[in-house]
Amino acid sequence: MKKVVLTGIREMKMITVPNPILTDEDDVKIKLASIGVCGSDIHYYSEGKIGTQVVDYPFAVGHECSGTIVEVGPKVTNVKVGDLVVVDPAIHCGHCDQCLSGRPHTCRNNKFLGCPGQIEGCLSDYIVMPAFTCIPVTGKMNAVQAALIEPFTIGVYSVKLAEIKKKETSAVIFGAGPIGLSILLKLLADEIKNVGMIEPLDYRLEKAKEIGVRYIINPVKQDVEKEVKKHEELLVDVAFEASGEQESVSNAIKILKPGGKLILVGIPPSAQYTFDMDLMRRKELTIINVRRQNHCVEEAIDLVIRGKADVEKMVTHHFTLDETSTAFDIVAGYKDGAIKAMIDF
Repeated sequence: MKKVVLTGIREMKMITVPNPILTDEDDVKIKLASIGVCGSDIHYYSEGKIGTQVVDYPFAVGHECSGTIVEVGPKVTNVKVGDLVVVDPAIHCGHCDQCLSGRPHTCRNNKFLGCPGQIEGCLSDYIVMPAFTCIPVTGKMNAVQAALIEPFTIGVYSVKLAEIKKKETSAVIFGAGPIGLSILLKLLADEIKNVGMIEPLDYRLEKAKEIGVRYIINPVKQDVEKEVKKHEELLVDVAFEASGEQESVSNAIKILKPGGKLILVGIPPSAQYTFDMDLMRRKELTIINVRRQNHCVEEAIDLVIRGKADVEKMVTHHFTLDETSTAFDIVAGYKDGAIKAMIDF
C-alpha cells in the first residue's frame, strides 16, 4: 500500500509498504476515505516535535480520519465490513487509574495515531485499529464530515470544560483555525451567540463571520483590549485560546473580567507560556487546560447529523494522498487562504 512519511524538517515522501494485518481478535482493518491535516501534524512537519514528543524519522503522522471497514476480527460486534466509520485516534488501556476514573484521554498507557513513540499515523491506504475506536456513521454523514469529527470533538470538549451556564455569556476565541472554528460551532450550537473572534489573518476572520461570530478583531491592526471594550464594557466571561501564541494568552488575561475563565486549547511552539500573575491573581481568573477530548465523540457526531454544526464550512482545500506534501506546505505556510485541508481517497 501507499504510505506518506516524514523524513526530515519540512520533508516527506511516499513509500510502499505491506498492507497492515489484524493482530488482535478485536481489531479492524480500515480503508481510509478522508484525512484532515491537523495543526499538530504541522508542528511535527515544521519543527519535528511537540514538546517532548520528538519525531524519529521516517514517521507517518495523521490522526483525523474516516474510512470503510474492510476486515474485522472474530470478536468484533460494533462494526461490520462495509461500514463508514469515524475513527477515534486514541487507544486507551481501560485499566489504569485514569481510565478507571473516567479520564481515558489521559490514560497512562495511551497510544495515539500519528504520535511519535506511539502509533504510526493514518497517511496511508489502510490502518488497523481496535474496534472500540470506530463509530459507524454509514448513511448519516459523508467521509469528510466523519474525518472532521475528531477536531470538532476538541471544540465540543473545550466548551464543555468552560461550564457556560447562561446563553448570554460573553466569550472570545483567539485563533480562527480549525480548532477555533470548532469551538465557535459548538458555542453557536448551544445558542451562545455573544462571541468575538481575534485572529491576525483577515481571510480567517471572514470565515468566522460567515459561520456566525458577532464581532471580529485583528490584533495586528487593532488594540485588542480597546476593541473588546467597545463590545463588552465589563470585559468577557470566557476566553478560548486556540492559537498557541503568547500574545493571545497575554491579551486574554487583559480582556477577561474578574472571575473569568481562560481555556487553553492551542499548542505553543515553545511549550511554555508566561502569565501576568499580578493581574491574573487580582482578577482571580481560572485557567483550564484542554487535553484532546473526553467522551465527546458521540455528541459531536449527533450535532453534525442533526445539522447543528456544519463542520465542512471550515474546509478550504482538498488533495489526494499523492499531493500530501503540497497540502502540508500550503497549510504550514498559511498559503492560498488555507484553513482546513483534507486528503481524499
